[in-house]
Amino acid sequence: MTTVPSRAGTKGMPRAERERQALAAATEEFGRHGYEATTVAAIAARVGVTKPLLHQYFGSKQDLYLACLDPVGDRLLGAVRTAMAERATGAPPTPLRVMEALFTALDGQREAWFVLYDATLPPDSDAAQRAAYYRGAIDELAATGTADLLQTSGGADPLDADALKYAWRGLCTALVRWWINHPDQSPEAMTRRCARIFEAARLIGPADDDRA
Repeated sequence: MTTVPSRAGTKGMPRAERERQALAAATEEFGRHGYEATTVAAIAARVGVTKPLLHQYFGSKQDLYLACLDPVGDRLLGAVRTAMAERATGAPPTPLRVMEALFTALDGQREAWFVLYDATLPPDSDAAQRAAYYRGAIDELAATGTADLLQTSGGADPLDADALKYAWRGLCTALVRWWINHPDQSPEAMTRRCARIFEAARLIGPADDDRA
């Protein structure tokens, strides 16, 4: 997992590279500590630049957050869309394809998931609204996927799909958090782990003749 070193030292570095380092550090800080607890000063210290320089480059703390959020949101949303569109014969089931896509998209920047799913964003702020846009778009895809899954399994209650959508978000969040705590686990290893978990969940479900 990529981590920006503290006091990286940026004297004489091109601005584009300095900005890239700053965004990588900010994404990790926002993801680890949440928007509310993250300070521009802490990000500047990690990169080895001054706080005024970061404000000069990105503007306010919220502007810096948005500069981190948009690449993360676009990357995750694109990954989910691509995974759900894959219909090739013999392809893994949709839930497993989506998990593989998420792990691949987050590899090297795992905390980025929590930039998007940050409960500490100021209510009604531009940051909160932008994050809500990405979460809503991903939720719409999840709703489509869960509805298809339930239809395939014979589910009829529309509230089941809504409940499963929320459960799916919680599962993704929990697995990413576990992954952060196990940095030796590759996206491929996590995908195989999810396949085993999904199979276990299927096996502990009710038998066909037990369904109401």
